[in-house]
Amino acid sequence: MSKKILMTGGGTAGHVTPNIALFPYLKDAGYDILYVGSYDGIEKKLIEEQNIAYKGISSGKLRRYFSMKNFTDPFRVLKGFSEAKKIIGEYKPDVIFSKGGFVSVPVVFAAKKYNVPTIIHESDITPGLANKLSIPKAVKVCHNFPETASYLPADKSVLSGCPIRDELLSGDPVAGLNFCGFTPDKPVIMVIGGSLGALAVNNMVRKALPELLKKYQLVHLCGKGKLDASYSDLKGYIQFEYIEKELKDLFAMADIVISRAGANAICELQALKKPNILIPLPSSSSRGDQALNAASFEKQGFSVVLQEETLTKEILINEVNKLYDNRQTYINSMNNAAQTNAIKTIVDLIKEYTK
Repeated sequence: MSKKILMTGGGTAGHVTPNIALFPYLKDAGYDILYVGSYDGIEKKLIEEQNIAYKGISSGKLRRYFSMKNFTDPFRVLKGFSEAKKIIGEYKPDVIFSKGGFVSVPVVFAAKKYNVPTIIHESDITPGLANKLSIPKAVKVCHNFPETASYLPADKSVLSGCPIRDELLSGDPVAGLNFCGFTPDKPVIMVIGGSLGALAVNNMVRKALPELLKKYQLVHLCGKGKLDASYSDLKGYIQFEYIEKELKDLFAMADIVISRAGANAICELQALKKPNILIPLPSSSSRGDQALNAASFEKQGFSVVLQEETLTKEILINEVNKLYDNRQTYINSMNNAAQTNAIKTIVDLIKEYTK
């Protein structure tokens, strides 16, 4: 009889891509996979592209600020809990793996009702609100950063690292250059703002383009709806909203990367040994997790960190040049890091808790 796993997580690509990295290994281990996400979140498209069975549930969000939705979302969460119970009752999974995001909370709570063991993965240094609510219901909590252990019950903490999709490690730099129409004689900067893009980063990079293009070529993943047509004919500069299939080739050709500091994104940079500048989301528009993630990577010698609030065109150009000149130092630090095999650690845990 085959083993069954129910997986959940959504809201951003970062809550989904580590799950996608686990799919082939779970299939090889003999698991049937069902994914539960929201009705129309980014996870639905990403999971269905993997030919994995998908069910949507109602999802609400717990906001730390005033919003009229704070009055209606609790009802959405209760509806999601009821739907998750029905799905778990019918599917009868042996184990549940949750990557977080608000859609995962009703699933984890419903799993507890059925005594199905749940393993959670927390990407950031401090657990987000969704995972904070779910941790008491979980048997184990996997995490990326050594610092996270201090926020978790000691008997649940597992330092696993982040599952990285195998295909990201198999990119072809020549294919990347051809795809972008770049030449091999100038170094390449890749700018990546996360699945939702990063307006302030996009604007600052574009201001610096006249200077940067004298020495570098730039591929810019700027997020949905954030293309700027006035830059479309600039030699050595190409912009995309979002790239999926060719992403591995773009990473392979990039000499350095400018990125937000979402945990999954920076773990990919570490796995790919890409010297990078991190511009974390400012604390004024987030819970501050990106700043903590970036500080940890800077401390470990993997990254240069720049603050959005004080960033100028001149600072960006200067730091890009310094990073490029010293790139080997950063590569050496990443090569010497204590690597954990995230996929093996997590799949072994899933096997251990399969009823």
